[in-house]
Amino acid sequence: MSGVKRGYARALDLKHGRVDMSHGAGGRAMMQLIAELFTHHLGNAYLGQGNDGAVLPAPVLNGKVARLVMATDGHVVSPLFFPGGDIGCLSVHGTLNDVAVMGATPLYIAAGFILEEGFALADLARIVESMASAARQAGVPVVTGDTKVVERGKGDGVFITTTGVGVMPDGLDLGGARARPGDVVLVSGTMGDHGVAIMSLRENLSFEAAIASDTAALHGLIAQLLATGADIRCLRDPTRGGLASTLNEIATQSGVGMVLQEKAIPVKPVVAAACEFLGLDPLYVANEGKLIVICTAADAPSLLATLQAHPLGADAAQIGTVVADAHHFVQLHTAFGGRRIVDWLTGEQLPRIC
Repeated sequence: MSGVKRGYARALDLKHGRVDMSHGAGGRAMMQLIAELFTHHLGNAYLGQGNDGAVLPAPVLNGKVARLVMATDGHVVSPLFFPGGDIGCLSVHGTLNDVAVMGATPLYIAAGFILEEGFALADLARIVESMASAARQAGVPVVTGDTKVVERGKGDGVFITTTGVGVMPDGLDLGGARARPGDVVLVSGTMGDHGVAIMSLRENLSFEAAIASDTAALHGLIAQLLATGADIRCLRDPTRGGLASTLNEIATQSGVGMVLQEKAIPVKPVVAAACEFLGLDPLYVANEGKLIVICTAADAPSLLATLQAHPLGADAAQIGTVVADAHHFVQLHTAFGGRRIVDWLTGEQLPRIC
């Protein structure tokens, strides 16, 4: 060993290597994993401080210290890689969107990783690179994080928890309790793409047209909506539970009902066909790059035009109205001329979807 420098560590084998318990033990192997993988791809001035937390500048908006918005989300999607994305970009997009629908500009992300012993370093590198790319494209850096390793069989490859921090101007108030009778319900695009992409991959199904996840960061689109000055009551991203469960949540928060038009709700034909084959209702299937907008009727046309002018809103549509209803029901006028209640999702239609 005389020819080996003291403290020398062989570079990570990102092609064939595996996560082992030492990578979560707090010692040299863990520091090497952080330096050669996480810091290498996610590095920035804040992450580079190397402390247990990041010291961040006070947020200033229009010359004033602004309000902070924070959201956290856990990601356990299975499989880890799917058409249109993976757990890496999904963990960034999901948290950014939770911050953005509050009307805030996302500033920073924190990330926590639970790794299973034996997980391939090549797959971990692919995930971290995807996270880094998503963060760069969004202009929101990962500024702090944590990594833990659990024994083989005690996890499922990798779980990621992300926390986002954003800044919101005074006077802006968006929330699920603000919908009023007479308001209009808009969606930014087709429903069910993400959930069906995941389920099709799990079931080894193929269709004539490819089904890909819609995972995307929505803060740019939301910023354009807010810039119109329109009276927006509420913004939501219909993830787990889909459109139906999200609208039920808003109806309950606001003490109102909603009436939707099935013909107006955009669903890709291939997604509709897959849902029919799998026995799913696209209204309950998760989305990861779509937006619900509830606004006044007067502002609906301009907001719809703004959505449709953006690449992430090309298929936007007006799908219903808010009504007075003491029971807080969400109702659907069906394509066959009937009417049915669109209730809360009962149970878990698609587990491990995000």
